[in-house]
Amino acid sequence: MSNEAARRWRLVLGRYAGDNLGGGLNGRDGEIDATLDYLYGREYAGKVRSPRNGQRGAGLDPSQIKALDWLQRSRKLFPREVLERVQGHALDRYGIRELLDDPATLLSLEPNQALARTLLQMRGRMNAATLDAVRSVIRKVVEEITRTLRQDFVNALQGRRNRFRQSSLRSFQNFDWRATIGANLKHYDPQLRRLLIERPRFNARIKRQLPWDVILCVDQSGSMLDSVMYSAIVAGILSSLPAVRVRLVVFDTNVVDLSHLAHDPVQVLLTVQLGGGTDIGRAMQYCESLVQSPQRTVLALISDFMEGAMPGPLLGSVKRLNEARVKLLGLAALDQEAQPVYDHAMAQRLADRGMQVAALTPTHFAQWLAEAMA
Repeated sequence: MSNEAARRWRLVLGRYAGDNLGGGLNGRDGEIDATLDYLYGREYAGKVRSPRNGQRGAGLDPSQIKALDWLQRSRKLFPREVLERVQGHALDRYGIRELLDDPATLLSLEPNQALARTLLQMRGRMNAATLDAVRSVIRKVVEEITRTLRQDFVNALQGRRNRFRQSSLRSFQNFDWRATIGANLKHYDPQLRRLLIERPRFNARIKRQLPWDVILCVDQSGSMLDSVMYSAIVAGILSSLPAVRVRLVVFDTNVVDLSHLAHDPVQVLLTVQLGGGTDIGRAMQYCESLVQSPQRTVLALISDFMEGAMPGPLLGSVKRLNEARVKLLGLAALDQEAQPVYDHAMAQRLADRGMQVAALTPTHFAQWLAEAMA
């Protein structure tokens, strides 16, 4: 084995591979090794037999790197994508609470969706001094996701394209490729066999005049954290649009109407109580009572459809809403890898009673919602 290969394997396997791979590491490699060992060396606790006394766990000496020092060292040694991963492992897998007990440390962590997820899961176990820091971190994550999604919802919901009227507003969604080709044919270069675009054309949009009611009915059981996060952000975006009235309802076995907070996704996320069972029928019956203009109402159920109660109330509510001509959308839960995770049999029963069911990313949900409101 070459020296470089031995070095890399030594960093992967940790200190207990040292005798077979050339011993310890020095310089920057030594720093990386010590930083990784502080975290991943915990896997060996209680498993490795010490050559000194034959006792399990005795070979893993207490690390001299404190959690806060480890975090600062990690920042210097690892690129951002690696830092986010090891930071997530520290919180999720190894429960290094020192990272969460100090507000200054919490604010120094890289704000990302994985961190926000962890903070929301551990919120009830934090001391009061860190809550403001938790709010600040979650707000940064929410603002970043909102920037990513907002334009998709605005473009999708503020009106359909009017192909008979041009617009000076240049955006990908408004691009009129037919008119652009027609207006620029005279610039075709036969030698290059290319059409040179001098003036791209864009469509205007027809403004929606009558308001729509959008009811988001969100499952807040423990498996739905990512869906809850995106639902809160979508509610915040929709609340800012003039032609949409938003009602936000979250549920497990209880039903909570958070419509008064729909404009503030951060407060929604700090309010929801993740976990517990699931009574979808009870939530849908409550949402049914909110419907005022059935033909201009979209009711979106965001859930894994794993009903914990008897299915009769749920199926009956969906049937009645469909007969009243409410637009019914069932958005299936997605896991962290954006793979659908839901009860297919229940989803089919809901579809049989008039609910459109799909597993979509938030961007595609915007387009789907716009089609329902067309």
